[in-house]
Amino acid sequence: MNNDEIIEAIELTGKLMDLHNENPFKSKAYANAAFRLSKLRYDFTGKTQQDIESIEGVGKGISGKIYELMINGTTPELHKLLDSTPAGVIEMLSVKGLGPKKVGQLWRDLQLESVGELLYACNENRLVTLKGFGEKTQAQVKQSIEFKHANANKFHYASLEKPVAGLIEFILEKQPELQITVVGQLARKCEVIDKIEILIDGELAADISGLAKTIPLKLNFIRCEPAEFFYHYVELTSTQAHLDKIEFANLETKEFSDDSEIYQALNLQYIEPELREGLTEVSLAEKNALPQLIELSDLKGVLHNHSTYSDGVHSLKEMADYCRDLGYSYLGICDHSKTAVYANGLSADRILDQHLEIDKLNAGYSGFRILKGIESDILGDGSLDYEEEVLKSFDFVVASIHSNLKMNEEKANERLIKAIENPYTSILGHPTGRLLLARNGYPVNHKKIIDACAANKVSIELNAHPYRLDIDWRWIPYCMERGVMVSINPDAHHKEGFHDMYYGVCVARKGMLSKEHCLNALSLENLVLKFKK
Repeated sequence: MNNDEIIEAIELTGKLMDLHNENPFKSKAYANAAFRLSKLRYDFTGKTQQDIESIEGVGKGISGKIYELMINGTTPELHKLLDSTPAGVIEMLSVKGLGPKKVGQLWRDLQLESVGELLYACNENRLVTLKGFGEKTQAQVKQSIEFKHANANKFHYASLEKPVAGLIEFILEKQPELQITVVGQLARKCEVIDKIEILIDGELAADISGLAKTIPLKLNFIRCEPAEFFYHYVELTSTQAHLDKIEFANLETKEFSDDSEIYQALNLQYIEPELREGLTEVSLAEKNALPQLIELSDLKGVLHNHSTYSDGVHSLKEMADYCRDLGYSYLGICDHSKTAVYANGLSADRILDQHLEIDKLNAGYSGFRILKGIESDILGDGSLDYEEEVLKSFDFVVASIHSNLKMNEEKANERLIKAIENPYTSILGHPTGRLLLARNGYPVNHKKIIDACAANKVSIELNAHPYRLDIDWRWIPYCMERGVMVSINPDAHHKEGFHDMYYGVCVARKGMLSKEHCLNALSLENLVLKFKK
């Protein structure tokens, strides 16, 4: 079993224990271990049982079960639980808003044994008869199932990019004479992928069956003549709207030595693959007005990160040292605020402890600095989660909504704008609260929110976690138009989370972000001045 499969098996064991009303302390231990391991991204490859026992937050009993999973692919407990649970009931556990106890009710009281039966029961208004459900819960369950169905066979860009790149590297090792590259959605670095297309200029002879099994979508290989490779690369990378706007059909030849020659032949500024969506990129290219797109190397520091002071996996020093070792010149630590009890949010006393540790660590660094930040919850009325005396102690404040997400647009706008107008807000965090393929964001009027940020000199976060990528890249041009800086933040809860900055840069480029409009492309000195507004 790979790492993800092991964690999923541990999590499923805990859920099935709850479903069958087994020992709640044991089921909670499984749930806590799965959560901890998912945050840690621990690599079980080659590890002994003693190695696993040393993982903080994973008890001796659970570590033994993990080792069994590594060796045997299952455990007696999991095998027994799976044997006594219909497959459709297990699938029902994946419906958002339904915990194991509620699934157990649906199974035992309504005899529902599949997601399809559950949806039909919602349509027949049958859930409202169950204790603890009601019309509101029934509507939410129905919406969750329909959302899940609508997003079936869609995957995050980050989950496919590396496996597909590894596949292409393998093919080139076996057949170095080929030209081969991804096209379509992967080439445009779309945040959600439902189709994998690969352009190749010869016959595929390498045996890729093993690698193909690790990729959760069908591989569509498109063969072309070697001399026409770049013609078809542009054709297949672009949306039809882009091809129509550049008048691609008017090309008199299909033979080009690279894709830039094609845009030259069409009297256009070169348009990067990420931009070939058919939006404003062509009209800008006609005027030679496309900006220089931001690069990962342009980023000088990493803002909005968490440590063990709240719900992070690594200590403040571990996060800072790793950030410095990656070549950044500053780290913004933004642990959760006091209202986020579920995330071990910081009391005023613990903020003071953290600030004292930051001062001590900064005294030992040269050319690197930890900035004192906080991810302050935006409360229901739009106020921030600390009194003024505490807020003024931070170098910067990321203001984010984490609770009461079910709002209409008017309420969401009102709540966000009040937070933006708070003089201590520096960055508006993940503005819509969306989770790609899992949860729609609350509805907002993006123009009103961006205008409010412009009026109050507040930056907007582009949360770089590949499940968020929020603010949506389509609104970055309006941010730049209004002079609102975009901060590419990983929201890292462990050291490896810093690498998500790459995915933030991918979608920032789709939004035509330049380094001049990126907050954390500023030097430390200029950033500090910016935060002082």
